[in-house]
Amino acid sequence: MTRNDLLSRISIDPNICFGKPRIKGHRIRVSLILDLLAAGETIEAILEEYPGLEKEDILACIAYGAEMARDCFVEIPIGTHQEIKK
Repeated sequence: MTRNDLLSRISIDPNICFGKPRIKGHRIRVSLILDLLAAGETIEAILEEYPGLEKEDILACIAYGAEMARDCFVEIPIGTHQEIKK
């Protein structure tokens, strides 16, 4: 499945989910899926929790997040060598 195929699974409609990116055909925001993955949830666990989703929907959220990271950035303070845990 190509990047464009994955991204076609994401939809933005100002009348649904306050215009936030969501999985097409659902009211599940991309940010929710990315938050779950960041918290350590597996794709399989997310699919069990949301049985209407497909694996490609989760991959689409990741692809969308990657696209957003190319255009935007979150300012993160530069750490010092003292912050590195050994």
